Amino acid sequence: MFKNLLLILIAYLIGSFSTSYLIARLSAKIDIREHGSGNPGSANILRTLGKKAAALTFLGDLFKGAIAVYLGNTFGGTTMALLCGIAVVVGHNWPIFLEFKGGKGIATTIGVIISVKPLIALICVSIGVAILFKFRYVSLASIIGITLLPFVIIIYGFEYFLFGLILALLAIYRHRENIKRLLAGNERKIGEKSSVN
Repeated sequence: MFKNLLLILIAYLIGSFSTSYLIARLSAKIDIREHGSGNPGSANILRTLGKKAAALTFLGDLFKGAIAVYLGNTFGGTTMALLCGIAVVVGHNWPIFLEFKGGKGIATTIGVIISVKPLIALICVSIGVAILFKFRYVSLASIIGITLLPFVIIIYGFEYFLFGLILALLAIYRHRENIKRLLAGNERKIGEKSSVN
């Protein structure tokens, strides 16, 4: 029991390291939470600091998810891998190092799913990318891609369905303001830049 709790805690702490915050501090000496949408995530980094910084942020967040699942699977098995996958996303969304104000967890969730079931990740990401190209809303693509997760991953069993459902609910909750803006027709599209001043 102690080992399992420790693994979950470690996964949460891994998630709590904000890639976007670190990249913004190192590359532009700014607090990304004070610019653009204020969200410490890849989309805000893209609008504020450009493609290179956004790519590094995305890969860093993805890697966090992958390493948490790897640790859970190596030291605790399949169930712990799933629990650590959830914990790392929770850490990203509510990081202890940033006063529990983090990102929206999509890149980290993708890293988790790739590590758990790569084929499912490919399906959900492909659909999300198609939505992004069609409508140019990162939030809409993220919401649709992650909402499909529990209904696709259920083929592996009820445990995986619950895992996917929790991740989907976390993503939807973190995107609640985006959903309001989408419904109101004033959500920002990809490519619209924000000033760092």
